[in-house]
Amino acid sequence: MIHEYSNGRHDLVVIGASAGGVETLIQVVRDLPTDLRAAVCIVLHIAPGSPSMLAHILGRAGRLPCRPARDGDSLRDGEILVATPDHHLAIEDSHVRLTVGPRENGHRPAIDVLFRSAARAFDSRVIGVVLSGTRDDGAAGLAVIKANGGATIVQDPHDAMYPGMPTNAIANVAVDAIVPSTLVASTIAAMVNGDDPPPEARAKEPEPDPPEGEHTRVICPECGGVLTEHPEAGVLQWQCRVGHRYSPDTLVDLQADDVEGALWAAIRTLADRAVLLERMAQHSEERGQPRSAGRFRRQAEDASEQAEIVGQALSVAAGTAPRRVLDNDEQDRLREQEGAA
Repeated sequence: MIHEYSNGRHDLVVIGASAGGVETLIQVVRDLPTDLRAAVCIVLHIAPGSPSMLAHILGRAGRLPCRPARDGDSLRDGEILVATPDHHLAIEDSHVRLTVGPRENGHRPAIDVLFRSAARAFDSRVIGVVLSGTRDDGAAGLAVIKANGGATIVQDPHDAMYPGMPTNAIANVAVDAIVPSTLVASTIAAMVNGDDPPPEARAKEPEPDPPEGEHTRVICPECGGVLTEHPEAGVLQWQCRVGHRYSPDTLVDLQADDVEGALWAAIRTLADRAVLLERMAQHSEERGQPRSAGRFRRQAEDASEQAEIVGQALSVAAGTAPRRVLDNDEQDRLREQEGAA
């Protein structure tokens, strides 16, 4: 079914993608019409410090001009601006801003930053699009776009290389259209013109709002500050005083990383303790103190056994943890696309 949406003028399209998103973005840009009466802004998660070739690749693949965004650039119909590595891309009035604000969901650029700012600046004139990716960056921002009367499109999770972001967006937002990558561009074009999405688009019935719970306080994985709950357009997020912001899946994964790091630190500490105690036992034997030597040796054996137990727990955790896809993977995919030219 198709959800009703504000089918007035939509002249800003904001697109977010992560792992597996390069191929989909190429498909979308290739199919966009040359007479598109809307500006397009794109965020792809890429490792900081890596030169991004995305704008060049998309400009070569499609018929619309595409270039990296520069701070203060004006938004123009039929032009695509791409976020640069390690800078948030935000919308302010009819211009874009590049900022180095706090990372959100572990990313800079973050999709939620682009989506939220677009909704504030353009209200119901925005079309938000979530494509392939892990975790759930973009879900909260898409909810804000929807709450402001904008249109929302999500790549079909069954069609996405990595369904995490599309699945979370659908779970949290009553999106207007769920389409495979081959129909994303035509759906955008229809919505820009104020038309209904194509009949092939599938939308999900809105879920009931989750019950409000107690505000949970946890620690920010980035800076160690206290995180507090910040529901936004019905989507729960956590934010610290500095401004680092996390959605549920990202926070859980980053906490898992912290736990793993703590376990490795524990193994190293216990191993160092065992070595030290064994050396103290040898020193006591050399001084003719067998009782002290025995006590130190038993403590060294205990430390070694504890390190082995922690190591076994770490092996089990590593075997059951979901595969995490780094931003570097998408950078590698961009290099492959560049090399194929």
